[in-house]
Amino acid sequence: MASAPPASSATPPSASPPKGGRKKRDTLYRGTEGMWSWVAHRVTGMLLFLFLLVHVLDTALVRVSPEVYNEVIGTYKTPIMGLGELGLVAAVLFHAFNGIRIILVDFLAQGTRYQRVMLWIVVGLTLVLLAGFAPRHLMNVFGGH
Repeated sequence: MASAPPASSATPPSASPPKGGRKKRDTLYRGTEGMWSWVAHRVTGMLLFLFLLVHVLDTALVRVSPEVYNEVIGTYKTPIMGLGELGLVAAVLFHAFNGIRIILVDFLAQGTRYQRVMLWIVVGLTLVLLAGFAPRHLMNVFGGH
């Protein structure tokens, strides 16, 4: 009668955590900047799509009823919508710059190596341009000029 080999109490090398006690990631993007840029790119893309859909529909109202069109446009002149416009500009900037980053990651030989640096450049450019836009826009929204 053959007996089974004795069970080893040692865990296989692949199951033990690497030095430093941190668990090894299975993929490049699990919980890192790359994953969050992927999520943000999809979210901003969907928000821009929804904005364009609403924009086309509300603009089409002018052909149906100019009075209703004027009422809808009047609701856009509120502080809440002004803040929404600021968010829209932020989404456009991030989505555009991140799209360029994605193209560079895909087509440059060293693109994946520098994808994290490029993401921080995208965030920086977005914030710098938004900082240039936001004060003037918010003055118009809240200042009434």
